[in-house]
Amino acid sequence: MAKPESLKLSEVLEEIRMSRAAFYRMRARGQAPRIHTLPNGHIRIHRADLDAWWASRAETAA
Repeated sequence: MAKPESLKLSEVLEEIRMSRAAFYRMRARGQAPRIHTLPNGHIRIHRADLDAWWASRAETAA
């Protein structure tokens, strides 16, 4: 089985065109995509989780 693609937070922020501060505000409200924290404290977001989050945002906007 292939390992899921993990994106750095900076890559996600660039893709969704959002500032780091805005992302953390969304995260505090429970509205951000699911994150995975590495042992060194860095944040990664799996591509599938980001795509699911995008789909959920499109449904709420419609």
